[in-house]
Amino acid sequence: MIASDTLLRIAPWSRHLKPEEVDVASAGIVERAFAANEHIFLRGDQFDYWTGIVTGLARMSTVSRGGKATTFAGMSAGAWFGEGSVLKNEPRRYDVVALRDTRAALMERPTFMWLFENSVGFNRFLVTQLNERLGQFIGLVEVGRTLDATARLARSIASLFNPILYPNTTRHLEITQEEIGALSGLSRQNANQCLKTLEREGLLRVEYGGITILNLDHLRCYGD
Repeated sequence: MIASDTLLRIAPWSRHLKPEEVDVASAGIVERAFAANEHIFLRGDQFDYWTGIVTGLARMSTVSRGGKATTFAGMSAGAWFGEGSVLKNEPRRYDVVALRDTRAALMERPTFMWLFENSVGFNRFLVTQLNERLGQFIGLVEVGRTLDATARLARSIASLFNPILYPNTTRHLEITQEEIGALSGLSRQNANQCLKTLEREGLLRVEYGGITILNLDHLRCYGD
């Protein structure tokens, strides 16, 4: 259980709930710490929690039987994910790994289902969330099949600034080049070269411990 004011701070969707709904949601959530490179859950797990990132950074990915790794999305603070698996009550179809020390909020399935069945505000949020997630994954297919490494990295960075999926993100992102590479499916060295290209083109500024976005619209369509 977490305090109601904590929920309002870490979960932007909770601000659309009625006071009694906030109380129910708070009672069904716990926070847990994960170390860098620790799995939050594995593909195939019956992980019965809807999950939000409180602090830190995580990667949603999978590895094929042939050993090929595919990254679907990065999740920074403010991101909530896994609602599809909770709704369908099915095992997870991907891995989620903490890329750095991360705190996650875990909502138990009965609480999630109570909100789903009783809260208009929560359902409006879910419809918007699922629509944005669908668009994100359609874009991922396009990026993976048609774009070069620099464009893939540009689109991957831009995806972290989706105001619906990542509502707490500012134009400055505290992220290492190694983490950017992991989210883009690139080595640190390749990610460094792609970042230099994007910096020369005036789209972002590489800084110690992070990057600042200068032209988000161009990053979102880079490579078109």
